[in-house]
Amino acid sequence: MALPRHLQPGQGDQGDYWPGFVDALATLLLVIVFLLAVFTAGQFALSTALSGRDEQLAELNARLSTLAEELNLARSDNERLSLRISGLETERDQLAAANVELEASLGNLREGLAAAQAALEEEEALGEEAQATIMLLNNQMAALREELARLNAALEASEAREAELGAEVVNLGRRLNAALASEVARLARYRSDFLEAMLAVLGDRSGVRVSGDRFVFETDILFASGSAELSEEGRAALTPIADAILQLIGELPSDLDWVLRVDGHTDRVPLGPNAPFRSNWELSTARALSVINYLESRGVPSRRLLAAGFGEHHPIAQGRTAEAYARNRRIELKLDAR
Repeated sequence: MALPRHLQPGQGDQGDYWPGFVDALATLLLVIVFLLAVFTAGQFALSTALSGRDEQLAELNARLSTLAEELNLARSDNERLSLRISGLETERDQLAAANVELEASLGNLREGLAAAQAALEEEEALGEEAQATIMLLNNQMAALREELARLNAALEASEAREAELGAEVVNLGRRLNAALASEVARLARYRSDFLEAMLAVLGDRSGVRVSGDRFVFETDILFASGSAELSEEGRAALTPIADAILQLIGELPSDLDWVLRVDGHTDRVPLGPNAPFRSNWELSTARALSVINYLESRGVPSRRLLAAGFGEHHPIAQGRTAEAYARNRRIELKLDAR
């Protein structure tokens, strides 16, 4: 059978393929242009986001520098005020000693004046031959009165100076206390940031809670009964805590003198005769040290860690129920001043 004319080879089939090829090239070019437009828009959005982040980082660095300068100024003022207080107290002690000496001299002068007055009364009974002696005694009494007036004036001036120094010492003490209170408030702000960071890391995990300014772990999720060795579950629970502490260390000012205090607590149940510890005191302290050793192994500096054991003497739940005992068996973390 003969093929149709438009399908027979060699008769105009080359001209039929060229339009389709042109259309395919045009479509490919449009796809490439679209991809370039999407890439350019993505690059612009990424550049804008990075620029905003750099500005925020620069602002945070500026705030940290300002806080460091303020703390250095406060420390310098504290040192200067302490030296001034020490100097004023020394001067006050010297004035007090001088006052004692002046009081003694004044007493001696009063005794001399009384003796001279008695001698004058005796001389008045004498005759004319004693008038020269009486006049001499009168001159001596006048000189003694002048000396007594001078000593009284010096004593009053010394007492006024002592009162002025006392008021200045009180004022400097108040300023020093205000500076120390400002430092405590600064640590309290970072303690609040620490608690927020811990809550963000652990969320609603059971057996972990915030109590006041402390972060509390029930030890049943960290240790086996009567043991001070961290369980695998306990290590897993403490790992995000250690990471959050390391991040917080990078954000705290280097001049802020702080420690992370780890307190161990037990319930009131006595330990058995075969227990590895002799008392709840030793068990609570050993558990606090185990937590500190693990945090140290995760990179937390040793000088920023402090361990304490309280035994069963600071319960947070009363009663003899299993639930109360479980709440009292705990590890507490607190950001505190050293």
